[in-house]
Amino acid sequence: MLIKMVAVVGVSVTLCFFFARQLLAVVIWPLKRVVGDPQQFLYTFEVTGGFTLAMKLAAYAGIVLACPFLLYFLADFLLPALTKRERSLVTPVMVVGVGLFLAGVALAYFGVIPAGLNFFIEYNNYLGIRSQWVIENYVAFVMHMSLAFGVCFELPLVVLALAKLGIVTAAFLRQKRPYAIVGIFIVAAVITPTTDMVNQCLLAVPMCVLYEACVWIAWWMERKRA
Repeated sequence: MLIKMVAVVGVSVTLCFFFARQLLAVVIWPLKRVVGDPQQFLYTFEVTGGFTLAMKLAAYAGIVLACPFLLYFLADFLLPALTKRERSLVTPVMVVGVGLFLAGVALAYFGVIPAGLNFFIEYNNYLGIRSQWVIENYVAFVMHMSLAFGVCFELPLVVLALAKLGIVTAAFLRQKRPYAIVGIFIVAAVITPTTDMVNQCLLAVPMCVLYEACVWIAWWMERKRA
């Protein structure tokens, strides 16, 4: 299983390296949506900056491209150890998990990142500062924000599993809501690539909404069980 995973990741990363220009265009699109001409904002100060950036983009995109195969190999390895009922849950859980992850990435890519970039550019203009960013930092910002939203959107799936096992209840989630909100803002502060409150709120607010959705999911599970 591990050999297959490493081989698939290697092939995917190599393949994506030859499409580095197209991948960079995808990453730059949120900035292009805000400013029109992103070239005046993005720079590299390293002689090998473009090549290094292409390798990083290939690594990110290659892992994403290989994910379906990695999940398949992992499932193929684990299925013999599962009961028939547990096996029937594998496909729905994987489909829902992938869907939630893509929903989080889409929200970040099409909504949160352009809004955040626009805010920072406008605020820099207000202060009289010209916005010029190292492209490596910009790419890391977009990738980290997208990944953070994708991972955080898996929260309902985790709560669904815990509710299914009877570990958490809707009453428990309502009771712990204040602590959960504080914890969400702490997590948002840790995983966002910048230290400003704006980006933290851009991630924390949707997570709070998801937490409320988890309360209703747990309540629905309890009602269905009853």
